[in-house]
Amino acid sequence: MPKAKARATADRHRTPAAARHYAVIGAGIAGVACARTLMQAGHRVTVFEREATPGGRMASIDTAFGRFDSGAQYFTVRDPRFAQVLATTPSLCRPWSANLVRVLDAHGRVAEAALPSLEPHWVAQPGMDALVAHWAAPLGEQLVTGTQVTRIEPDALDATRWQLRTAGADDSQHVYSGFDAVLLAVPPARTRELLAGSERAATLSRKIEPVRIAPCWTLMIAFPQANQANMSHLGPQWNVARSTHHRVAWLARESSKPGRERVERWTLQASATWSEEHLRDTPARIEAKLLRAFSEITGIHATPSHAQARCWPEAQTKVPVGQTHLWDAKARIGVAGDWCIGHRVEDGFVSGLSLALAVL
Repeated sequence: MPKAKARATADRHRTPAAARHYAVIGAGIAGVACARTLMQAGHRVTVFEREATPGGRMASIDTAFGRFDSGAQYFTVRDPRFAQVLATTPSLCRPWSANLVRVLDAHGRVAEAALPSLEPHWVAQPGMDALVAHWAAPLGEQLVTGTQVTRIEPDALDATRWQLRTAGADDSQHVYSGFDAVLLAVPPARTRELLAGSERAATLSRKIEPVRIAPCWTLMIAFPQANQANMSHLGPQWNVARSTHHRVAWLARESSKPGRERVERWTLQASATWSEEHLRDTPARIEAKLLRAFSEITGIHATPSHAQARCWPEAQTKVPVGQTHLWDAKARIGVAGDWCIGHRVEDGFVSGLSLALAVL
């Protein structure tokens, strides 16, 4: 029998791969993209998320004055696979004029008005978390929220598999077992902690050791008095700016985003250097310092009716892994996250997808 014909016959009679059970730790965009891809390939997936809802840094906070995007402010689309997935939910995301950004000097003066970019900037509505929540919905009960994985270890009944020890929000503890592989889609510090407890993960631990990520303090403020006075908005005539002020790197008028409430709201993201220097400050001190900077930059001296600071200990990748994902087929442990290749939303999606494809 010719070799080509023999291969074709063997392919027709090959037994399909048995369905496996994968544990995915982290329900940000990387974890959800990875889990969905494995599910669509016919495998069972259980996703563990520490927070009450999926989203990761694509997070939104509801307040009495409207919603704030407390993490990622927008996303761009460059990878055709990301574009293809987004096309399945055309009403969920809309373009935002973030590409009409102003560049400010340290005193809040417009140093440069950037020309409109050909690359659209997108936001999910009503908040950035809506995109991941929508993609995570098919996971159903296989998405275990409010549960932190505290340790990964060989399965007590089958050493070739894995089991996870977890802690719930109510301090309850549980062991989940019978996983053919464990895939981590959490920030580097958490990844290092989980891998450190396993000798089988030593190779991956060494590869992520050089990764460095800067923190980011975020301030969210609301001025409902602007709407009560029938004003379209307070302060400057721009909606988005990058700043060289030593405290503030980014400002955005939240109420300018598509699908958002009209109450005047702003989100500030502190610079990486300043956030690092003030990482251990209390939220109250951060609010006071960033509000002062906000006034200096925008000229808005009114007291906000709402001010809330949030710290992201790992926000902006300075030194990435340098490849889309990490997969140790022998140990059956994988790692994904935007920090593998950058810090953009799309980087997280590409990383999670790439890890799933490597596993398959």
